[in-house]
Amino acid sequence: MKLLLATISPLLFLTPASAEQVILSKEAVMNGYHEHAVMSQFCRWFQLYERDDTLLKNQIDILAKEVELKSGLGEAKGHDAYQERFKKLPKAWENAHFIKSSEVTVNEDGTCALSAQVHYFNQGMLPENEIRTANLTYTAMLSKTEGELPKFTKIEITPNKEQKAEKVTEWKDAYPENRLKSLVHQWLYLIEDPARKFEPFKELLADGYALHFSSGKIETFEDFEKWFRGPASSVKASTHQIKDFSYEILGENNYALQAKFDWQGIFPNGKEMKAQTEHKWIVIDNPAERFARIREIKVKVLKPFAPLTRE
Repeated sequence: MKLLLATISPLLFLTPASAEQVILSKEAVMNGYHEHAVMSQFCRWFQLYERDDTLLKNQIDILAKEVELKSGLGEAKGHDAYQERFKKLPKAWENAHFIKSSEVTVNEDGTCALSAQVHYFNQGMLPENEIRTANLTYTAMLSKTEGELPKFTKIEITPNKEQKAEKVTEWKDAYPENRLKSLVHQWLYLIEDPARKFEPFKELLADGYALHFSSGKIETFEDFEKWFRGPASSVKASTHQIKDFSYEILGENNYALQAKFDWQGIFPNGKEMKAQTEHKWIVIDNPAERFARIREIKVKVLKPFAPLTRE
């Protein structure tokens, strides 16, 4: 039997605007980067189903070679079987997936288990463009493979029979939310990962980017690496809880997003700190790439670093 090291994900995405900062255990802080990696991949899962100009190869990129998939469409194992199953889906369907809750468990062997509740919209399955909705339960396993992110080894999608889906009459597009949340989770994963991998950041930054941090403005990879190896590396472990996420469509494939990050960190001497910042990002999106890209980040300190006292 695998030992469970930490179950962390319900705490890393807070929803009520008035919610106070949830104080995580030291173990959860040290494992928080795993959840951001898992959620980055999970948000990417939906993109192929929500936009025609996303690429099948980017979907395969998040799946282990012998991935096992099970849903109402049947079962499939491996990349080839998955691709054949996907190609059979009606092209006229429109799909939207809204993640309502998620939970990530980090196992002793480094694998991660994901459980999530998703509100699914479909247009095209029912006559006269009627919107079909369903509450779905996703259960999945991810393992570390080549590359910087874990990959899905198992995905099972089942109807949530305990929660009847609310009937809706107005279509809502989920692609921007999933695309942007995938980017945010990926950014936070790289910031928090103790392996301190710098090269993957280049995939997330657009040409001519500007990062307005409290320490100053950053516009080059050289200066960004100095910040990343310096101030960002001063803690032994840290994690961010995302709160009050929202976005605005600025134009085709251009977005503005806003969120508050409740930060918690552990310094090498064992001292714990907390803080809260507000982030405003400008994002450009090429759906053919693995991630959207950041053109600008503006950070405002809402609550400065302060000692964390446990009762």
